[in-house]
Amino acid sequence: MTPRRPGGGRPLSPEEELLWQHLARSVRLLRRDAAPARTAAPRPAPPLPDLPPPPPAPAARVKGRVPPLRPAPAPPPPPARREPVATLDSGWEKRIRSGTLQPERSVDLHGHNLAGAHATLDTALGAARRDGVRVLLVVTGKPRPGRIAPEGRGAIRAEIGHWLERSPHADRIASVRVAHPRHGGDGALYIILRRDR
Repeated sequence: MTPRRPGGGRPLSPEEELLWQHLARSVRLLRRDAAPARTAAPRPAPPLPDLPPPPPAPAARVKGRVPPLRPAPAPPPPPARREPVATLDSGWEKRIRSGTLQPERSVDLHGHNLAGAHATLDTALGAARRDGVRVLLVVTGKPRPGRIAPEGRGAIRAEIGHWLERSPHADRIASVRVAHPRHGGDGALYIILRRDR
């Protein structure tokens, strides 16, 4: 006959019966006037056997109609970056070739180390955009033929293309052109900016 839980109710499972026996052996009397039937030291309870893990709880059921799960919408694609163009319209090209193009502002990067020149260029581009400047003359200095030292002469000129590509203002640059000799020739660049809309 299967033992019943103390106080009535459903029968105990074998695991519950072991637990109950273990608990019953570990109980001591609290009242002093009720002497225990035996005066011998209590025996330690036998170790409990490994119990199987409890079954997983059933998934909660939702009452009513549940709409099917829809995948999250894909984020919108980033706006296409506009790259500087190799040639401009004929009016710009004619002014660049003839030397009649007048830069509205210039920035000289001579005397700066690479980090300083990069920061100065970004600041100048930001100010030019803010003020509506279309043509910025950037003086980089002429590179020494065949030699570009990491921090020496020609290093700024070697890096400026990368700086402009990664600049936060890159999508506003319409074209980068070597300056006319009257504005520095190979030692300077025209940066032609698009109009902000």
